[in-house]
Amino acid sequence: MPWTPNLSVGVQLIDDQHKTLFEKVDRLFDAVKSGKAKEYVGELLAFLKEYTQTHFADEEKFMLSIQYPHYKEQKEAHDYFVAQLTKLQNDYQTSGGNLLVILNANHLVSEWLMKHISVMDRKIGEFAKASNKTTV
Repeated sequence: MPWTPNLSVGVQLIDDQHKTLFEKVDRLFDAVKSGKAKEYVGELLAFLKEYTQTHFADEEKFMLSIQYPHYKEQKEAHDYFVAQLTKLQNDYQTSGGNLLVILNANHLVSEWLMKHISVMDRKIGEFAKASNKTTV
């Protein structure tokens, strides 16, 4: 599941952060294929916790700076993802990384990449481009 230019938001900082996320998720898929997902899921969840704090803050700051009209929906989506991530981290710690946690982690990040970034975040880029405000 590589990052491709059609996923670009058109804002360098956001695109660079998304590329990093795609690289990490790609490693999860590789780990699943090679039977090492249990070991990698903990690492991915730790990365996601740190990543979401930085990335969501940067993205929300940018949306506010360009007066993005759908900020509220984006913020709600970010908050939902963080809540799901927290639940998944708790499940991982409780279960020690059983198959269900691995599948849920895979589903959470896949859905996020394909739906949120490719649909919602691209709209930020479209608005920024139309407003001629593509720099952070």
